Amino acid sequence: MSLPKRWRELSRTTVGSVPERYGVYELGDADGEVLSVEWGVLRDELKDALAYADAEQVRWEACESERHAQELAAEHRERAGL
Repeated sequence: MSLPKRWRELSRTTVGSVPERYGVYELGDADGEVLSVEWGVLRDELKDALAYADAEQVRWEACESERHAQELAAEHRERAGL
């Protein structure tokens, strides 16, 4: 199961609109296939993904805390078989 959010292009504009909060995010290819599920401070993490990842799309969900982000990421990784 993936995040219940729509895909967005992994671009500077998108990264600039991401909150500076802990959250979980999925990186995807051009076809919407999930490549990875990660967690952290969203803006910082997605800046790195934009610079270094092979992903073309992203979707995220802000979380209440660091622990919540870790738990949600683990849950989504397990469901996605990653």
